[in-house]
Amino acid sequence: MPPRDNPTARQQRLGAELRKMRDSAGRTAREAAGLLSTDQAKVSHLEAGRVGVSVERIRRLATFYQCDNESLIAALCAISLEHRGKYWFDDFRGRLDPAWLNIAELEHHAVSMRSMQSITFPGPFQTESYARALFSGVTPKLPADEVDARVEHRLKRFTIFERDTPPQYLAIIHEAALRMRFGGRKVVREQLEYLTEISRLPTVSLRVIPFTSEDFIEVTQPVLYASGPVPELDTVQIDSAFGGRFLDAYADLKKYRTLLDIAEHASLDPEGSRNLIHHIAREL
Repeated sequence: MPPRDNPTARQQRLGAELRKMRDSAGRTAREAAGLLSTDQAKVSHLEAGRVGVSVERIRRLATFYQCDNESLIAALCAISLEHRGKYWFDDFRGRLDPAWLNIAELEHHAVSMRSMQSITFPGPFQTESYARALFSGVTPKLPADEVDARVEHRLKRFTIFERDTPPQYLAIIHEAALRMRFGGRKVVREQLEYLTEISRLPTVSLRVIPFTSEDFIEVTQPVLYASGPVPELDTVQIDSAFGGRFLDAYADLKKYRTLLDIAEHASLDPEGSRNLIHHIAREL
């Protein structure tokens, strides 16, 4: 089977973790290839996520690398068993940029999440009218079918909260985002009322950083910290006008955990946050 041209972020992560495992053991790609009776190029493709890897080979490599982290090994084996076509976001393959599928896939598999937004609201919490207002304002202007696909995809991201075991989600939103009037008063009022409704879900905690906060929070771009089934698979996703980035280096994970801790400390408690949201909605 030829190498994949566009591996998903999750497929790339599986390969990257195997590469980290090999590096920690001080083994070369040539030695790994010898173990698997293949060539070095095949190992390179495997570690880049361009070819799949079986559960048997993951366990053989883990033994060869003297990795005794069974929780991590089991989590990597679970990723290897995932196949395209079984998740809702696969329906958008070929319709939207692969980055859109990667963020949906990250949210789908996360055990818990923390996000920080300073201008807009977290994707899974957006109403149809609000999302449409955002995408309709993109420059250069998007075709109508592209806007429709983006809105449909964004709304379906809410399905993570409709599962039998939804993830814990802490959303930290700056008051500035609450006061932006994207789409007009009616659209924003509906969005704020929807936020209040969502904040009462058992696995959702919504907290607002008020303008009165005297702490500087070094997060001006949307940040999502997704916790995996094991800490080694935690991931940070940063959004920007130039596209999203996935970070998994230890230093990056530590940095954003600290930033989100600071932001949470500077925010109002859930009840105080709901009261502020209600107050701003009434002003519209």
